[in-house]
Amino acid sequence: MRNFKDFCTKSTLIGLGLGQFLSLLITSTGFASSELAKRGINAPTSQSFINYVLLAIVYGSIVLYRKKALKAKWYFYIPLGLVDVEANYLVVKAYQYTSLTSVMLLDCWTIPCVMLLAWLFLKTKYRFRKIAGVVVCVAGLVMVIFSDVHAGDRAGGSSPLKGDALVIAGATLYAVTNVSEEFLVKNADRVELMAMLGIFGAIISAIQISIIERNELKSIRWTAKAAIPFAGFSVAMFLFYSLVPILLQISGSTMLNLSLLTSDMWSIVIRVAAYNEKVDWLYYLAFAAVIIGLIIYSMGDKEEEDQCRANVGDEEAEHDKRPYKECPSRNRVQGISASSSKI
Repeated sequence: MRNFKDFCTKSTLIGLGLGQFLSLLITSTGFASSELAKRGINAPTSQSFINYVLLAIVYGSIVLYRKKALKAKWYFYIPLGLVDVEANYLVVKAYQYTSLTSVMLLDCWTIPCVMLLAWLFLKTKYRFRKIAGVVVCVAGLVMVIFSDVHAGDRAGGSSPLKGDALVIAGATLYAVTNVSEEFLVKNADRVELMAMLGIFGAIISAIQISIIERNELKSIRWTAKAAIPFAGFSVAMFLFYSLVPILLQISGSTMLNLSLLTSDMWSIVIRVAAYNEKVDWLYYLAFAAVIIGLIIYSMGDKEEEDQCRANVGDEEAEHDKRPYKECPSRNRVQGISASSSKI
């Protein structure tokens, strides 16, 4: 049995703590969007617009202060900004049709999508246990959809199935942005990514607002009860966007989305405590399936580390003249140095 200290590394603790803080931020954005939807405010693009403006101002200023050339081509950020804006639009729009709990649970559809894209484009390898864990999580998604069909009007929206479809579409686009951001964070620069995403996200959002949300904004009565959730959503999104690249650099896009699964628990607490709504029994089964899937996925991490250590032991036994050699996937530079020594 592995010693508990093996898990308590600095990077592991930072990843876990940061992941849970991001989970709370996502829950707060869901709470704010749900409150706005209950008050008849339907302006999903406008909610995200302020976040993009903040990103452009804060991180754009840092980029200008550095006076350095961009590490990635500027036009690479245009499709990233477009996909990110539409992902936010679809998910926030879903609150008009389905419940807070459904949105938070269905968000984990991002995980299998991230795994597929990471495998195709980032050449990330996944063992059987990790795939099995994701399958169990997807089973939880199916339970949520059946729960909305079974619960009918109690699902908390006018058209639960339409809302579920919007969330799944938005979660798929989130997977595209997560994998793209992971690649850019590890190959370009985190500050540059946030600045360019903010600039192009703000431009695309402004165009979309002028086309489809102009009349909606004019009809909003800006009372304190409307302004506070609107501002809270923007601040939470800004913090979320600022911290996501850090976790992507530490743990990768798949672990980011797995960490966000605990937001489901917080959404249920909010739904019961703040809204006094009843939760269908299938939600509890769905949440249990997600937790079991997360545990299975984590066991896959342990299996990969054990295999990596076994490979190191075999290589040391075969090449006893080398002082040490780390797993190639962990340290390619060390592998190259060892090969040079052998030559």
